[in-house]
This record gives sequence, structure tokens and C-alpha cells, in this order.
Amino acid sequence: MLAVELVPALLEVPMSTPAPEDFSYPQPRPRLSVEELLAAKNTQPIRSLDDLAADTFESDEELEEFLAFTYAERHRDAA
Repeated sequence: MLAVELVPALLEVPMSTPAPEDFSYPQPRPRLSVEELLAAKNTQPIRSLDDLAADTFESDEELEEFLAFTYAERHRDAA
């Protein structure tokens, strides 16, 4: 039987720990409540559906083209 002698120098792995100022990850931000976040962005509550209205499409035809394209893209690979 073959005897194996372990060499301690080869088994040692030098390790070091970085000083706290060496960490490169961002520091955690303070947690804010929903009310504080909304106040920081100066948001206002939605009072009616008109607040959500947007003139995205210039005509009904443009809207119909968009809806047809979206429908076709969503069902393109289903067939």
C-alpha cells in the first residue's frame, strides 16, 4: 500500500477579510412609507376617469391598426 504524506503548506489557503470601507455594494436607503414616497413625487389622487385619459392615437383608424397589429403579434406563434 502506498503511503501519502500531506504537506501542510499546500493545504493552507490564505484568507483575508476586507475592511468595512472596502465594500463596494451600495448602502441601503432608508425605508419610506407610501405616503412619503407619494409626497416626494408630488402626486395627486385620481379624481375621475378623465384624469387617466390620454390622446395616444390621432384617429380611430390609427387605434384600429394598432389593435389589429397587437392581436396578430400575440397570436403569431399560436397557430
